[in-house]
Amino acid sequence: MKKNLFKLNIQLFAGEKTEKATPQRKREARKKGQVGKSHEITSMLVLILSMLVIKLWVPYMLAEYHKFTNHIFTFVEADFNIERASLLIMETVLVVTKMVAPILVVAMLAGFVGNVMQIGFLFTTETLKFDPNRINPVSGLKRMFSKKVLVELTKSLLKTALVGYVAFNYLWDKLPILTVLMDNNLENTLKIIGDIAYSVTWRVLLVLFIIAIFDYAYQLYEYEHSIKMSKQEIKEEYKNIEGDPQLKAKIKEKQRQLATSRMMQEVPDATVVITNPTHLAVALKYEDEMGAPVVIAKGQDLIAKKIKEIAAEHGVAIVENKPLARTLYKQVEIGMDIPVDLYQAVAEVIAYVYKLKKRY
Repeated sequence: MKKNLFKLNIQLFAGEKTEKATPQRKREARKKGQVGKSHEITSMLVLILSMLVIKLWVPYMLAEYHKFTNHIFTFVEADFNIERASLLIMETVLVVTKMVAPILVVAMLAGFVGNVMQIGFLFTTETLKFDPNRINPVSGLKRMFSKKVLVELTKSLLKTALVGYVAFNYLWDKLPILTVLMDNNLENTLKIIGDIAYSVTWRVLLVLFIIAIFDYAYQLYEYEHSIKMSKQEIKEEYKNIEGDPQLKAKIKEKQRQLATSRMMQEVPDATVVITNPTHLAVALKYEDEMGAPVVIAKGQDLIAKKIKEIAAEHGVAIVENKPLARTLYKQVEIGMDIPVDLYQAVAEVIAYVYKLKKRY
């Protein structure tokens, strides 16, 4: 009973996701759109670049606004009808587009760059696939009270509190200036409000930037944690990539058996089998048209015994020569010619075999 309980505990432990994700697991998660990124970083980049563009673009926008306003007054003073009203609407749309388009384009590019900076270029349709869990009320309630939602809520409250504090603190210091705005003309008033708004925005952006850095670090940590693997999953992945070790061992064993079987079929054609005498056996074949004798079979222990048995059954000469048998077994592979430095020793053995055959 204790032994079974121990096995059960080991299995449960093996199922815990305690190991870092393998490169293969990360690639699979990436294909599904599961990546470590912070939306705060992207939002920050969009806000910063948009603010810079607005700062540079405001003079042009004001100039276009004044020009179009004057144009409207002259336009309205003339005969006003449906046709002229349609033309005025089209001109208004065109002017607004010219004023706003650069800001929108920069914001879109900033959003794209913000994502590419974090995760590189990634296009996947996995996140668009229909998932029944998304419309499942039970799953929805679980998501509502999940750790991720709690973190996002805490982050939103923290952002609101810090941004509110920074903005209120700065505006409180500028309160004396704001209270006398009515004493200035419209142009100065707009300039003062613009400068204050610009300064407040950059202070807020600085706070959001700091939050974004911490959020990015947390999102990376959460991502790595979410794709962790159990020891069993790593083993299964290794089996899928490299192949099941047991299956590979069986295949190799089968290959060895086939190779041995083919080798044994060659033994009856051997000229001589050289042994040491019990542990090793090397079968050589030599014919007149051959440049040098060839090793057609070799083995040790049981295989050596089998080679000698087949050789004896088919009348192949068996010669005991310990040094030569060991050298041939170590240096020459099946199907290879014997090396030059062994020509003399092998020639003497073959000559001896030919003498025996002539004698009988």
